[in-house]
Formats: sequence, C-alpha cells, structure tokens
Amino acid sequence: MTQPNQGSVLALPARSLVLRALDSVIDPEIDEPVTSLGFVASCEVGDDGVAEVHLRLPTYFCAPNFAFLMVADAYEAVAAVPGVTRAVVLLDDHFASTDINAGVAARAGFVESFGSLADGELDTLRADFVRKAVLAGTDRVVRQLRRTPAELATLTLADLPHSDDVDRLRARRAQLGLPAGDDAPLLIDVRTGAAVAPDDLRLHLGKARLTRVNLEANGHVCKGMLANRYGLPVDPEGDD
Repeated sequence: MTQPNQGSVLALPARSLVLRALDSVIDPEIDEPVTSLGFVASCEVGDDGVAEVHLRLPTYFCAPNFAFLMVADAYEAVAAVPGVTRAVVLLDDHFASTDINAGVAARAGFVESFGSLADGELDTLRADFVRKAVLAGTDRVVRQLRRTPAELATLTLADLPHSDDVDRLRARRAQLGLPAGDDAPLLIDVRTGAAVAPDDLRLHLGKARLTRVNLEANGHVCKGMLANRYGLPVDPEGDD
C-alpha cells in the first residue's frame, strides 16, 4: 500500500494556522484584517515548514508606508506560527515592492529601507490610525446602546454587553496604553485617556461617528478597487 506523504498532510493545518495568524494583520487606514479585505493573494506552507505569503493591494500606487506596515506585520505574524521554519512575505504588483520586500526580508525599518525618501519610522503613523480605530470602535458600540450622551458618559466598559465590537475596542485602547479595564469610562479622550468632559460629549460622539463612516467607506472603496483590479467577485452589500 502506498503511504501518504506525511509532510503534505502536516502542511494543511500549518497553512490554516498561518491564515489565522494573518487575521491579526490590519490595514492601518481601514482597521480591517488583510484577510477579510482580500489582500492575501496566496498562502502556502512547504513540507520543510517554509511559509510563503503573497500580498496584493487595490492599486499599484497605494501609499508605501501603509504597505510597508502590512508586509512587516504579516512577516511577524507568520514567523511566529508554530511549525513555520522560515517566513517569506512578498508584496506583489506595487511600485515599491522591491524596496518593501527587501527591507522586510532584511528586518530593516522603513527609514533604512527607503533612505532619504522616508520622513521617519512609522510608529507615530501607526498610533494615529489606532486612535482613529478607537474612535470608530466607540461609535460602533454606542450606536447599539440607544442612550443619551449624558447616560453614555456614566458608563464604564464593564457596563457594556459583551460583543466582538467591545472586545475590539478594548484591544485597540490597550494597544495605545489607554484605559481598557472594566472600570475604564466608555467615552475617553483618545490621546490622554481621560474621561470626556460633559461639554465635549456631543462633539466627541459626532467625531466618533464621522470617523467610523469614513473608515467603512474607505473599506468598501478598497474592496471594490481590488475586485476590479484582479477580477474578483464583489458582494452586492459591499463586502467580499
């Protein structure tokens, strides 16, 4: 009887683990996983444990700083998967692919990869987008509560019914070092972590709503552009 190729059998769960790890890689501008956005073009794990992932973006000219963040984050996520002996993460069909791929493979930073073309490393940019994600996440939570601004101002995170949106909000706040425990106020300043002052409640909630709408609109646009570029199906509701 012919024996099955054990390496191929073992590669199947490894590939699933790699894809699951890629769920943690977020497009910083949209705050959605690269997997749900359709940015993962392919993912393969060889019998030797080498994982090769190809990423694609909606346009040839997507901002190189955003692209670099996603490729670098994908490399970190894939390299940490148990059973992966080496991670290869490549960005395809992008004007800066060569520099980005070389920089990530060399474990170099953005400045080292782009030299004088880079204004600096991307930590500040990443933090700015996580703050937007916190605002958008706040709106996703509060719009389900049907409370007045004054009532919302009295709530802590422990007062909220459990949901994926609440978990996501906590995670984004913790990422910035903002209060994310049960006793933390629901409505906080995304820079200081302080509770929003009563006089600022309506402005804060309006900004949160506008931020959510912008992020979701950008997500739909990116999905549509990606589908058009690569001939992918588009869901009529706007999601892939």
